[in-house]
Amino acid sequence: MQTVTFAGQLTTPALGIGTWAWGDALFWSYGKDYGQLEVEAAFKTAIEQGVTFFDTAEVYGFGKSEKLIGQFLASNSTQKPVQIATKFFPLPWRWNQQSVKDALTASLERLQVKQIALYQVHWPFDFFLGQQALMEALAQEVHQGRILTVGVSNYSAEQMTQAHHLLKEQGVPLAVNQVRYSLLSRQIESNGVLETAKQLGITILAYSPLEQGLLTGKYQVNSATRPEGARKLDSRFSRQGLEKIVPLLLQLEHLSQKYQKTPAQIALNWLISQGGVMPIPGAKTAEQARQNAGVLGWQLSQEDFTELAQIK
Repeated sequence: MQTVTFAGQLTTPALGIGTWAWGDALFWSYGKDYGQLEVEAAFKTAIEQGVTFFDTAEVYGFGKSEKLIGQFLASNSTQKPVQIATKFFPLPWRWNQQSVKDALTASLERLQVKQIALYQVHWPFDFFLGQQALMEALAQEVHQGRILTVGVSNYSAEQMTQAHHLLKEQGVPLAVNQVRYSLLSRQIESNGVLETAKQLGITILAYSPLEQGLLTGKYQVNSATRPEGARKLDSRFSRQGLEKIVPLLLQLEHLSQKYQKTPAQIALNWLISQGGVMPIPGAKTAEQARQNAGVLGWQLSQEDFTELAQIK
């Protein structure tokens, strides 16, 4: 099974589960189409399949995602170690280092753990706190043992480099930068984020790696499946948007037959095959968690990887 190591300290399978949809009724319709039973089954199935890394945030479902994971952890009967990542949201009124400590305390309580494996800054906002004070506060929590590794999210190459240097001054490495990355969202390849991360030894956590289902093959020009919820407002799910990605979907389908994997598994494996990139697709059901786990244990050939990369 492929693995990634964050900052030389935390080794985990090279695939995680993003849990924005766990408890979020605003965007994902939690409580309407699915609920606690379904996401708990996803949690248990993921662990059974060897996927033990779960990424959440204090703002997901206004804390509901963290609470659900805390409940699942408390009732987890497996012996496999589980790694939880969550995020601090730098709100304007969080203007001092104590506010970072308080937010971390609240997340620890909701998750029912004493240490968070990866604690990330959700957005690179400064407001009144400033990056230096923020990174110092995070480093202090690493030294006190409440955080194992530190990450950032949605940081540019320059912002990531600054965070790396500020943490290094405190004797703490920057472990990850969580950004949008998929076969359909490849901005980090041209804006310096991917190259800078490689140079600094920072892992890329790729969120939305299946582009909300676009890369699964579920939504196609002549498909009977129509987008629901917020997807209805996304132009990429319109007929014109779907027509643009036909060449990519055809190649994913071709490779799915070649490797006996689903198009989604091909798309996720393309990210893993790069090394230093860890996709964190969502999973609202046990079956989705099982399908996600099928990404591990094999790898695209260099020829197939390159051919996919050239379709833009």
